[in-house]
Amino acid sequence: MTAPYPSLQSLDFIPYVDSEGVIPEDLFQGKVGVYGIFDADQSLCYVGLSRDIYASLRQHLVRRPHQCHWLKFQTLDRPNRTVLEGTRQQWIDENGAVPLGNGAEEAHWTQAIDAKAQMTPEEQAAVAAADDLGRSNLLRDVSRRVEAEIFAILAARGVTLKFRFDPKLKEQGLLNLKA
Repeated sequence: MTAPYPSLQSLDFIPYVDSEGVIPEDLFQGKVGVYGIFDADQSLCYVGLSRDIYASLRQHLVRRPHQCHWLKFQTLDRPNRTVLEGTRQQWIDENGAVPLGNGAEEAHWTQAIDAKAQMTPEEQAAVAAADDLGRSNLLRDVSRRVEAEIFAILAARGVTLKFRFDPKLKEQGLLNLKA
């Protein structure tokens, strides 16, 4: 099936974050479509589809801030999952290889950030020795540390967007933007 979209190659690159330090809301808010995310060298990292591209781009930016530099996208006026999935596959095929974000690293692009994976040996020992309440508090602290590191990376890139992670998930050592 040939998707009704232009080829990935024919689309122009746009900056992931504009000169104001934000994702262009007017282009993406509430829009259904397919998008390709590229790193600073304009290598394809991930091809996604979404019912709200803006919300998806915000999640990707906090999950993979080092890879989110450029975008190509196409919106669809009439949502059609078959067309969306066909277009995503067309773009991946056109790339010549499955991007890591659609392969081995897909969970890093699509799932909540697991702050537990970034615990220091001291934090691991403290969590292992704690009771349930203590474990929740320690995991929340680890999540806050990782959150601060993410915010520092984004600030260094000039991102001015405000993000809020779900506070309940922090107690489980997970970071996911609050809807």
